[in-house]
Amino acid sequence: MTSVDQSIRAAFAPTGVLRAAINYGNPILARRDPATDRPFGVSVDLAHELARRLDLPVNLVTFDGAGKSVTAIIQGDADIGFFAIDPVRGAGVAFTTPYVLIEGNYLVRNDSPIFTNDEVDKPGIRVSVGAASAYDLHLTRALSQAEIVRAPTSAAVVDTFLANNLEVAAGVKQQLEADARRLGGLRLLADHFMVIRQAMGIAKTRGEPASVWLNSFVTEMKSSPFIADALTRHRIEGASLAP
Repeated sequence: MTSVDQSIRAAFAPTGVLRAAINYGNPILARRDPATDRPFGVSVDLAHELARRLDLPVNLVTFDGAGKSVTAIIQGDADIGFFAIDPVRGAGVAFTTPYVLIEGNYLVRNDSPIFTNDEVDKPGIRVSVGAASAYDLHLTRALSQAEIVRAPTSAAVVDTFLANNLEVAAGVKQQLEADARRLGGLRLLADHFMVIRQAMGIAKTRGEPASVWLNSFVTEMKSSPFIADALTRHRIEGASLAP
């Protein structure tokens, strides 16, 4: 990438520090280190590399859900973030090209009569989903008969599903698999119901030059080994480098 002029640097970091919104609600991209209480993961690596390219210090601002990080970007409490591309969010956020693809799946109890995705959208079926997550936004549009029950965060989806005796939980495939192993008596439906296109984003109010620069950064990170190496280093399974 070419050198960064001062106007681009100011658009990204009006406070002089690049504030990167890190979402713990998506364990594919960010997790909390239990020993240090600090975030780590693919999105953290990208935030540090972006700050290096911009020659700026970085501050990682953590959230427990994607909806909160989107709000922080739009309200100016954070400068850049890592989001699933969605038209609702796109009203205020300029997305880059996607860099990672992530599957979204349904989870049910072992004795559930539901075996296919088509059987979910029926009267009387209640689906637990993280509030304001990409899955919530997608299923709000896609489900016409099932009822959506919103958990406070994506990490709380399965606990909400069990506590309220719901029929289905929906979310990141890897998070659901981990919860199924932890709790027992649960199974994932065989096929994903959506593929999330994970991208970086910046508020549209920061101007088109900044969003174009950010897109060029992500494109370069995809074409280089950076993202593929990060997925390997953090032992991420079930996510693939976006074409």
